[in-house]
Amino acid sequence: MRSMKKLFFILFFVIPFFSTGQHPWTIRGEIRSLSLVKIALSSFWGEKPFLVDSALSDNSGNVSFTMKARAIPGLYRLSWGKDRFLDLVWNREDVVFSTVAESPADSMKIFSSIENRLYYYYLRLDRMNQAKLEVLMPVIAYYPQKNQFYSEVADEYENTQKSQEKIFDSISRLYPESYSVRIFRNLQTPFLPAALSKDVRLNYLKQHFFDRTDFHDTLLLHSNSWANKAVAYLSLYSSNKLNQKQLQAEFIKAVTAMLSAASVNPDIYKFLLDYFVGGFDKYHFDEVVTYIADNFQDPYSCEDQARKTVLQKKLENFKKISVGKIAPEIEIADAKEKTIRLSTITSEYTLVIFWSSECGHCTEMMPKVKKLYDDQKPKRFEVLAVSVDTSKTEWISFLKEEKLDWLNGSDLKGFDGKAADDYNIYATPTMFLLDKGKKILAKPITYRELEQDLREQDLIKD
Repeated sequence: MRSMKKLFFILFFVIPFFSTGQHPWTIRGEIRSLSLVKIALSSFWGEKPFLVDSALSDNSGNVSFTMKARAIPGLYRLSWGKDRFLDLVWNREDVVFSTVAESPADSMKIFSSIENRLYYYYLRLDRMNQAKLEVLMPVIAYYPQKNQFYSEVADEYENTQKSQEKIFDSISRLYPESYSVRIFRNLQTPFLPAALSKDVRLNYLKQHFFDRTDFHDTLLLHSNSWANKAVAYLSLYSSNKLNQKQLQAEFIKAVTAMLSAASVNPDIYKFLLDYFVGGFDKYHFDEVVTYIADNFQDPYSCEDQARKTVLQKKLENFKKISVGKIAPEIEIADAKEKTIRLSTITSEYTLVIFWSSECGHCTEMMPKVKKLYDDQKPKRFEVLAVSVDTSKTEWISFLKEEKLDWLNGSDLKGFDGKAADDYNIYATPTMFLLDKGKKILAKPITYRELEQDLREQDLIKD
């Protein structure tokens, strides 16, 4: 243990951990190959970064940000262009770094900031060890256990885990107030003996995944740690051998376990609840979302309808728009300010499409849907296209350009309109296929899924 402490003394030497009397603090660094580029500084809430500040780098790629006195410790992101970023931990200390724009994480050098020395040291250690464990695992799984080589590999597999745990424990004792330590503590997984079979190992992970998890650590909501924790746990229930229905059944087990474990803290619970609802809805796991809506609720909501939270209203809306339910009424104005009502559409089937002229996927898909619509003989389904545009000019222009002569409506309120709110619309295109009684038959996401759903109702032929 003495040698371990000496190691970290050499790594992080005598820089004080906190400098609480020396603000304003700064984040500054050199990002080589990034000359005169606007760089955004964002803080995290869950997995989502939110803009805090921006600055222009100089000719050498140097950039600097002053942290405000009310800034909250957490993970911060410097980003430029699409999918180009680096993450830094800020915990009331100056941060000075140097890196290369093309590979910011791999080339990161920290000159000032104990937090980031810890963060990048342990991040690299974890990646290296996980890569090693992935190489060793097939040997443990398939090699004869009585062979000497198996014994050596099994020892290496277990020693790799033990060594990392020992290093983490040492860092934790040396820097108990470190935000980086809190991040990596949250991502700790159980020790796995090499002798466990594949199925036993997986079940053991599922049962003990949260053994060392502190569900009271709300400060970690200012990082992507809880989102990463959720994704890691869900991955234990995922398999490419399962069909969609089987996969949803497994995810329901995972959601139940994690939300039950998180119920000790309403803030963490609410974040995970919202994260699961948004994620599963995005990937069209309707059974999971419906299950969540039926069995869980926002802990900060109340029975007073006017005081229900946004999340609770979203959950209640999901119950109303699940497959098999009667679609909520839509009353919306057309281009000539005449009211369209979903309930008065008399066709055998109705396809409701929420779309926008500013959405590239929408503008690509709508002409294809128009061809299906025009090719009906006889006409069996009507289309109600609800635009979430805010510009009447752009909306009408696209309708005329593509000759979309079905039912078109928009309240020009974007995603804040009543219909968009009632149907939990936050992305376009979003579609609902209804029968004559306006019961929801399907909720296709892509054009290919739409074709399949229409084919199942015998509305289009091969």
